Amino acid sequence: MPGFELFGADERKEVNDVLETGILMRYGFDAARKGIWKSIELENAIKERFQTPHAQLVSSGTAALTTAMAALGIGYGDEIIMPAFTFVASFEAVVSVGAIPVLVDIDNSLTLDPIAVKNAITPKTKAIMPVHMCGSMADLDALQAICKEHNILLLEDACQAIGGTYKGKPLGSIGDAGTFSFDFVKTMTCGEGGVVMTKHADVYTKADQYSDHGHDHAGKDRGADLHPFVGYNFRISELHAAVGLAQIRKLDTFLELQKRNNQILRSYIEQAPGVNFRVVPDPEGDSFSFLSWFLPTQVKTEKVIDACLLETIPIYWGAPNISKYFDTRGFIVCKNIQEIKSAIKKMSDEDYDSKKEYIKKNKQTALYHADFKKRAAQIIKDSILK
Repeated sequence: MPGFELFGADERKEVNDVLETGILMRYGFDAARKGIWKSIELENAIKERFQTPHAQLVSSGTAALTTAMAALGIGYGDEIIMPAFTFVASFEAVVSVGAIPVLVDIDNSLTLDPIAVKNAITPKTKAIMPVHMCGSMADLDALQAICKEHNILLLEDACQAIGGTYKGKPLGSIGDAGTFSFDFVKTMTCGEGGVVMTKHADVYTKADQYSDHGHDHAGKDRGADLHPFVGYNFRISELHAAVGLAQIRKLDTFLELQKRNNQILRSYIEQAPGVNFRVVPDPEGDSFSFLSWFLPTQVKTEKVIDACLLETIPIYWGAPNISKYFDTRGFIVCKNIQEIKSAIKKMSDEDYDSKKEYIKKNKQTALYHADFKKRAAQIIKDSILK
């Protein structure tokens, strides 16, 4: 679940603290900010919660990956081994520092296949970047062993796995550096934001400087700062950090809700014949932000995808007046949750095919009502033009 679903008084309080000072920038204006340093507070909270010596907030998860690579010394011509299955930001960050993304296969964990990684190593390989995709971790023991054997870096893209762990250690804190995204739909959100975490003091110093135009932050006068190297404006604002500060205090609640919801859904889905769930290298460390599974054949998979695209499955339990709006021939009507359980288990391909026409009809009806405001506005506009 995204953290924004539990926005409330805590987030408003932290944001109002910033607004009352009028200082939205994280650096400088010491006297005017009246002791309000939300970015520093959040960085300290991240270090404690995720057991990392250093944390540098930035403006997004993409900025975090780019900053981490620059701080680790990854640059032009270096090869970064990464999974072919990932969000585009992982690829973009590699390209942004002039490095070469080397895309390799995943295994049934939906993360890097260590064998594929071994086969992809060349003299130009600078780092391995596992993406802890869809909330669960890569096989970090195997990947760390490869890194040690070849003296290369391990950079964790943990942007989708906030709160996950591997053998008791928080994801993002295990490699030479790790990153989170705090965008609007992440388990913990700042609205927009990200963080670089590292165990290396020199990497942290470079990340701090790179994310703020190369400022060395050596004193209290930004105008007098030196610029050891060229950086970018990847600063987070105090407003975004304020939201994140309230959210990190709720993170354990978010994770508990995700785990409960995940387990409920799994208890139903696992009853369907032929379903296999992804392999999680450390099941206890799953963040439970996604539930991923495999189906036995392409035909069955296409039917499930089709049902999802139609935004429904042919099972109904709920409001008694549904027949006023939808064709109930598109549903298997259930009286209670136990009947839903039974219907999912017994549903056949024939059941689905016989209702497909009505499912499409019901989708059109739903879209018609959902689009009512837009249509009403257009009708008014057309009538005025006439």
